[in-house]
Amino acid sequence: MKKLVVALGGNALQESSKPATAKAQLEVIRNTSKYIADIIEEGYKVSIAHGNGPQVGRIVLQNEAANHITPAMPFDVCGAMSQGMIGYHIQQSLRDELKLRGNNKQVVSLVTQVLVDQDDLAFSHPTKPIGPFYTKEEAQKIKSEKGYDMVEDAGRGFRRVVASPNPIKIVEIDTVKNLVESDQIVITVGGGGIPVIQKEDGQLQGVPAVIDKDLASERLAEDLDADILLILTAVDKVSINFGKLNQIDLDHITVEEAYKYIDEGHFAPGSMLPKMKAAIQFAQSKPGRKSIIASLSQAREALVGDSGTIITKERIEAYRELVEA
Repeated sequence: MKKLVVALGGNALQESSKPATAKAQLEVIRNTSKYIADIIEEGYKVSIAHGNGPQVGRIVLQNEAANHITPAMPFDVCGAMSQGMIGYHIQQSLRDELKLRGNNKQVVSLVTQVLVDQDDLAFSHPTKPIGPFYTKEEAQKIKSEKGYDMVEDAGRGFRRVVASPNPIKIVEIDTVKNLVESDQIVITVGGGGIPVIQKEDGQLQGVPAVIDKDLASERLAEDLDADILLILTAVDKVSINFGKLNQIDLDHITVEEAYKYIDEGHFAPGSMLPKMKAAIQFAQSKPGRKSIIASLSQAREALVGDSGTIITKERIEAYRELVEA
């Protein structure tokens, strides 16, 4: 069985047109679970990672709004809360979907810590958007009142940004490996993992940051010796000249070509760029590995080369031969 790490984007967890309620999120995730179950039925050994940007932002807001009643929790604890909430919804929904198909595989979500470098430059240059979108006027008010870093996010409004350090090590990776080897479906490094630093005495300490979920997924895929990193997002394929008359959708590119497109500035820092960086890193980490960026609804098709963008270290003229190998 080929090992596959699935990185779920925000559209797999929540629809922007629906209210930000637990019920609405669960409905979206139940639909998402159908696509993941399709992949499992194809015979892949699947592990799942996911984002948490909107969810952790709202949890922080809830804590702050109620701090006159009960003390607000620190940011790393809010991240753990979001891991538990989203993981619970995924494991329940996926278990139910598999049972409907006569599959009794066990699904478990693991609250996961990820080690980061306390001297990472990201701590002095916050870039990771969290929470809801605001107008420019609302963002300016929040910045003046709370001191948050607020930035415009891909033309959709303004959001708070926090540090996004690089993942160094998944603290609970041995437990994850044991679960995967015993044929469990593991939901881990949720939201990129809870970022922690290691103190001089060896103890761990949470820090206020959000690790990019695609980079954490790449770390997970390498550590599990996965064959494929499947990054699911809102578009069917990666494009250059995105949104322009000369837009070109990419079917299969090499690592070298991907670097070239990054240097030419084709990918937005807040959306496709971290996905491409994670895809490149995994594809070049070991011969035979490949990354795929595709839409959730075309996930199964992407695995056989009928959709998505495949990134490999070297040029593969006949992708289907690689799929069948």
